[in-house]
Amino acid sequence: MEPDDLWGHWTGILLSASLLTAWIPPAAAQPTLAASPLNTSHGDKGEKVVVLSTFGTPWTPQSHGRFKPLATPTVSVSPATAIEQRAMVTFHCDTGDTDVTIQWVFNGLPLTFHERMQLSTDGRTLTILTVQREDSGAYQCQVHGVLQVQSSRPALLDVNYGPDPVQIKLEPGVPSGEVAEVIEGSTVTFRVETQSRPSPAYTWFLPSDSISSPTTETFTIQSMSREHEGTYRCLVSNSATQLSLLGALKVHVFERLTTPRVVSPGLNLVENASSVALACQTIHKEVGVQWFLRGQPLLPSEHLVLSPDNSTLVIHGLRRDDTGPYTCEVWNWGSRAQSEPLKLTINYGPDRVDIVASTSGMVGTIEAGLNSSLTLQCRAESKPGAEYRWTLEHSTTVHIGDQLIIGALTWEHQGIYNCTASNAVTGLARSASVLVKVAGPQSSLTPGAIAGIVTGVLVVTALAAELGYFLYVGNTRRPSERKTEDPIHEATQTSSEEEPPTEPSSSK
Repeated sequence: MEPDDLWGHWTGILLSASLLTAWIPPAAAQPTLAASPLNTSHGDKGEKVVVLSTFGTPWTPQSHGRFKPLATPTVSVSPATAIEQRAMVTFHCDTGDTDVTIQWVFNGLPLTFHERMQLSTDGRTLTILTVQREDSGAYQCQVHGVLQVQSSRPALLDVNYGPDPVQIKLEPGVPSGEVAEVIEGSTVTFRVETQSRPSPAYTWFLPSDSISSPTTETFTIQSMSREHEGTYRCLVSNSATQLSLLGALKVHVFERLTTPRVVSPGLNLVENASSVALACQTIHKEVGVQWFLRGQPLLPSEHLVLSPDNSTLVIHGLRRDDTGPYTCEVWNWGSRAQSEPLKLTINYGPDRVDIVASTSGMVGTIEAGLNSSLTLQCRAESKPGAEYRWTLEHSTTVHIGDQLIIGALTWEHQGIYNCTASNAVTGLARSASVLVKVAGPQSSLTPGAIAGIVTGVLVVTALAAELGYFLYVGNTRRPSERKTEDPIHEATQTSSEEEPPTEPSSSK
């Protein structure tokens, strides 16, 4: 290039620089730097150069600059496979660029450092002092330069661990500590639960030779029986960590429950007896027992007392409403069986005795007409039904039955009637009485009364005849005395002078 041309070139550059210094564009027209493949070229030594262009407003001149692109870093890990809590792992970020910043990425996110990690001063070496299972994953390093970022390909860390403590689960089944309970005849599946990497090997030790020993994490037994009862063990081994752990589970097989039965010491019970005990009878052992009264769960009280194992229900001071029905239920976690209801027969009474008349209801005194009919009813609450006996005062006649029927009342039916109700089972008896009065005209006499009256008349007639005889004899012997001592006779003599006197005769 000629000197004049060179001078013109530098003059243009200086003029452009002065214009850029003197003029600051607004924010909307700030220059931007763009790297374009079209602006790449090779320098004097053949290296690849990126040309950055500054764009401004349409009349702003374009300026050019050159930056070296960042190289893609690489990450190495040692060792790539480690055992938990036994190894130290080192990651190294290899890059040929200088004056760059190194950042680490774990599973796609910025790495969070903790106390088990160390980072070199230049950030290119990351060390995990004691590796844990949560350190497994993909690691990358990022190189940050001027307006450039380059990321490495992921480096994978695999951490082996386990086996953790082993648990054996049974489905379906109810765990009770180290024991699982199953129902006879059910199909169950055993499963081992543990954490291990890589997947462990399983060795089972079974209580029965009838089951072939599996080598898998799960296995199934069809139709469990009492022969399958016992302790099941599984040895879990990790070939990478060289660790093994043993798990155990004791299995108890319950019989399928059959129907129980409520047993009472006697069916003919008496009210207010001291107590009665009902037993829930079952052939099964180690089962729960629950009682029901009238279909509802029985609530224990001072009157209804359950034994410690609930197998016996004691009823203190029987009442007539304690008849039930009572049922008992046996259960385990897998099945239930309920007895047939039992209803108690509780005998009582007789309670208060009442006498009821057919015409006037319950009475204490009855007045009925002569020759009328009368029906008396005797009743009392009693179980079993009471026996009734009727008696009349001053009579030895006894009538059996709750009804006393009189077809036609006579004077002989008057009096106090007594009814006695008795219960042969309870041994109790109670009585009640009623007064019966007969009303009617006095001439209406009974045959007995008429016979008495006739007898009385005949006796009086005989006495009168005998008295007349004695009077006649006395008059004939003392005529002068009679005329001078009886005033009724004198009054009778004065009136007789007008008539001729008559001679006394035997007819007098």
